[in-house]
Amino acid sequence: MIKLKQAVIVEGKYDKIKLSQIIDAPIIQTDGFGIFKDKELQRLIRMLAEKDGIIVLTDSDSAGFVIRNFIGSTVDSSKITNVYIPDIFGKERRKTEASKEGKLGVEGVPDSVIIEALERAGVTCEKSESPARPITKQDLYELGFSGRQDSAAKRQSLLKFYNLPSRLTTNSLVKVLNLITTYDRLIDDMKNMD
Repeated sequence: MIKLKQAVIVEGKYDKIKLSQIIDAPIIQTDGFGIFKDKELQRLIRMLAEKDGIIVLTDSDSAGFVIRNFIGSTVDSSKITNVYIPDIFGKERRKTEASKEGKLGVEGVPDSVIIEALERAGVTCEKSESPARPITKQDLYELGFSGRQDSAAKRQSLLKFYNLPSRLTTNSLVKVLNLITTYDRLIDDMKNMD
């Protein structure tokens, strides 16, 4: 496993599944062109880019470049590392026929191709440290952000502090918090919330 500090942006769920077997990093999927209308996803990607930078790893077909260019137009370019997989022609195993351009996407290329692409882009591994304690739904309850009489106000303060959408479900909030902070940092940040 390659441990990365940056979040990795991919097109779809099969790309995410493939990368999760190779890298240890937050992996965000755009759901293809779904990113164009998903303002919350765009904001999350910008937030992750500001925090640690992002790696964009889309397919090498025209759709992949459209998505890559869109992300590049919404995020500070100094925060983006573009990783390109080479043109490899073929068909993914799960598909009955090749894509329109006949190229393998991220999900279809060998692991070694992805690792080489990361190295070519200058992506370096983070030193292994003891993993940060993840934030859980139980933590949100114990810290008063859910299930209590004054939880709604406290939760809105948390969402405002991290500049997150006000309609996040508890499950989504746990996922996002684990992408942008740690349990220990959350405890420290609570001192500065309204």
